[in-house]
Amino acid sequence: MTSRVYVALDTPDLARAQAIAARVRHHVGGLKLGLEFFAAHGQAGVREMAHFGLPIFLDLKLHDIPNTVAKAVQALAQLEPAILTVHAAGGRAMMEDARAAAPRATKVVGVTMLTSLDAQDLAATGVTGSAHDQVVRLAELAREAGLDGIVCSGAEVAAAKAAWPKGFFVVPGVRPAAGKSGDQKRVVTPREALDAGASILVIGRPITQAEDPDAAARAIGATL
Repeated sequence: MTSRVYVALDTPDLARAQAIAARVRHHVGGLKLGLEFFAAHGQAGVREMAHFGLPIFLDLKLHDIPNTVAKAVQALAQLEPAILTVHAAGGRAMMEDARAAAPRATKVVGVTMLTSLDAQDLAATGVTGSAHDQVVRLAELAREAGLDGIVCSGAEVAAAKAAWPKGFFVVPGVRPAAGKSGDQKRVVTPREALDAGASILVIGRPITQAEDPDAAARAIGATL
């Protein structure tokens, strides 16, 4: 069975990303490449990482006017990412255009609320209600826009899945039971996330900063 863990290679260091990928490739289901990596290495770097033969999750969280996002997605299409993120807060038209511009095989998912935020952070930006309410609102908007799924924390994934049974749910901010939360405020264990309805888990530092990344990936996999 293919692992549902995508390892987050959030580093601008190509050699380090390659070294970690080489060590964990047999115990993860894919590689997540974010802004740090893409800003440093662009499409050429993504192609280098694709040589490992694992699905690529391109986590760029695109957020702009609909036409700009659509053109950006078209420019990324040649990379054929397995998963691509846009911000659900960009609105229905933006998400519709992103989905239309992406290759059919690419899952376009909407980021609902960053796991580094909590209800107090939402209030500071003028959003009323709980984190749970915000995620559910944006999940419904993403579904209406035709996206494949959303990114949300493990705390909200059960409610999102109940409202969208066929959605694809990406859960970041996942930490082993004894792991440190770091700058994440809404975290769950890998088993809790899957039991709540996660389709894939995004795990970074518990694997990438471990003394033995492969052993860490295998240990997490054993809990699933």
